[in-house]
Amino acid sequence: MTTAEQRPTPFRMPEHLFAELAAGGGSAEALAFLERAERARRLLLLRTVLDQLEDLPTPLTPAAEAWRLLKEAAEHAPGPVDRLLLAPTTGGWIAHLLRRVHGTATGPPLWAEAGRLNALTVAAALHAGTDTDLLVPLVDGALSLPGLGTACLPEGAGGLTAGRARTRAGELTLTGPDRAGRPASLRCRPRPVPVGDAARAETLHWLPLRTLTTPAGDAAVPLEDLDPYRDLDGPVPPARLDADEAEAWQRLFDEAAGILAAAGDAGPPGRLDPAEIRTIVPWERTSLLPEPPPDVRVSASSGDSYGAMVIARPASATALAEALVHEFQHSKLAALIHLFPLLDDDRAEHYYAPWRHDPRHLTGLLHGAYAFTGVAGFWRDRLAEPEHAGTAAYHFALRRTQSRLVVRTLLTSGRLTPAGHALVTGLARTLDGWLREPVDPAALTRARTAAALHRTEWRLRNVARAAGTQGAPLTGDTPPGTAPLRPDRAPWPDHRTHAFATAPEHPRTPDEHLAAGDPAAALEGYAKELAREPGDPHLLAGWIVARAALEPGSAARRMLARPELVPARLAG
Repeated sequence: MTTAEQRPTPFRMPEHLFAELAAGGGSAEALAFLERAERARRLLLLRTVLDQLEDLPTPLTPAAEAWRLLKEAAEHAPGPVDRLLLAPTTGGWIAHLLRRVHGTATGPPLWAEAGRLNALTVAAALHAGTDTDLLVPLVDGALSLPGLGTACLPEGAGGLTAGRARTRAGELTLTGPDRAGRPASLRCRPRPVPVGDAARAETLHWLPLRTLTTPAGDAAVPLEDLDPYRDLDGPVPPARLDADEAEAWQRLFDEAAGILAAAGDAGPPGRLDPAEIRTIVPWERTSLLPEPPPDVRVSASSGDSYGAMVIARPASATALAEALVHEFQHSKLAALIHLFPLLDDDRAEHYYAPWRHDPRHLTGLLHGAYAFTGVAGFWRDRLAEPEHAGTAAYHFALRRTQSRLVVRTLLTSGRLTPAGHALVTGLARTLDGWLREPVDPAALTRARTAAALHRTEWRLRNVARAAGTQGAPLTGDTPPGTAPLRPDRAPWPDHRTHAFATAPEHPRTPDEHLAAGDPAAALEGYAKELAREPGDPHLLAGWIVARAALEPGSAARRMLARPELVPARLAG
C-alpha cells in the first residue's frame, strides 16, 4: 500500500491499450491497467480525506490511528485489503466525504461519515486476522462492514451512537448501547456468502453481503443491498432483498452471463467478462412481486465507483446483459477521464443525444457515444444467434447510426483535447466499419425510421422556433449546440425506440403502420389524430417522418433537419 512518504510512480498508458479502449473495447490487460490507475487515484483521494479529518472532533477512534491499523492489515493481507480500497462503495464514500468537507453535500454528522474509515479498518483486520480495537459509528445499533455485511446488536439503540469493535483471528466482537442504554454485544465471523448459501449464514444479528456467482465460478459479484454508500450520491439506508428476489437475481445473472460468454473472448466493443463487474446494486424492488418489466427501466453508474452499476431487475436476461455492457462502458470511460483530459466542456446543456429526452452537455454526449457503441457491439454479436437475430439487426442498426451521429457532433465541436480527439476518432473508426456491414433491410428501415422519429420529436419538444421564422423557408440544420431551446421543455416518454424493434403483423395505429413499412397509412392516421390534437409533438413527429418517407427529396431533408419550423397547420 502506498504511504504518504512514497513517491507515486507516473502512469503511462501503452498506446496499444489506449487504442483498444478508444475503439470502444478493451482487453483484460487494458482493464487491469484502468484498475491500477483507479487504485492510485483512490489512495491519493484517501490521503486528501485524512488531511481534512486531522482536526475533526470525534467520539470515535481518530482517523490517523484507524489508518495506521489499516496499513498494518494490508501488510498481512495485501490482496483483500486492496480489494476493499478498490470497492465501489469505498469510492462512493470518499467522493461523498470530500463533497461534505467542501460544503457541496449534506448528510449525518461529519464524524459519523468520517467513521467509515474505522469500519473499513475493521473489515481489513477481519480479512487479515489482525487484532484491532476501534470505536466505530453505529446506526440503529448496526455496524456496516464494507465488503462483508452488517452486524446488528441485540436490541441496539436507535439513531447514531458509538460502539466498540474488536477483532482477533477473523472474529468480531461488537459492543454498544441497547435501547435501554445498557451494554449489548455480539460475536460473529463476518464474511460474504453466495446467494444460495445466505439463508444458512444469515441471523438476526448478522446480515451477510450476498454475492452472485459467475457461471465459471471464478468470481463473486456483490449484490449490494446493505452498504450505505452503494448509491450514486449520499448514504442510503439498507434495502434488504427477500431471499426469493436474491435468488431471482442469481438465475437471471446466470442467463445474462451465458449470453455474454457466447460471444467469445472479451476485448472487442460490446463484450464483457462478468467477472470484471465489481458490484450490482438492485434498484427499488426488494421482492418477487409485482413481476418486473421485460426491459431495464433504470440503470446508472458513477465515475466514483468503478465497476458498479445500479440496475432495476428486468424479466429478460438479454436486457440485463445489455445493461451490464452499457454501464461497464461508462465505468471504462470514467476511468479514462481520470487519466486524460478529453474535453474542454463548458457544461452547457444544448446538444442532441439520441437516447435522451433532454439536451446534454459534451461530457454527457461522450459518455453516451461510448456506452452505446458498446451496446451496438453487443447486438452485433447477437446477429448470429437465432433466438436474438430478429431484434438484434434492428438494435445494431439503430445504435450504430445514433452513436455515429453523436461522434460527428463531438468531432466538430472544437472542444476535444488531443487525447479526446484520438478517443473519439477510434469510436468513429469502429462505427464506420460497422455501418458498412449489411443487416436485414426491413430492420434497417425500421431503425432509420425510429432514429428519425426520436430526433424529430426531440427538436419539436426542445428547440424553440426562432423569432421571425413564421412562414420562413426551411433551411439546413443549425450548427451543433446553437439552436435556441424552449423555456417550457419537459421530460417526455420515448415509446418508439423499443416499439419499432419488431414489425407488427396487424398494424392499427399510425406508429404501427409506420413500423410495418406503410407510411401512407401512417400519414393518414397521424393527420386524423392531429385534427383532434393539433400540434401534438408526438403525432407531428410521426407525420413529418411519414411524409418524408413518401416524398423524399430536398424538401423532406429540410423538414427533417428543422422540424420545429414546420407549421402545425400543414399536418392538419
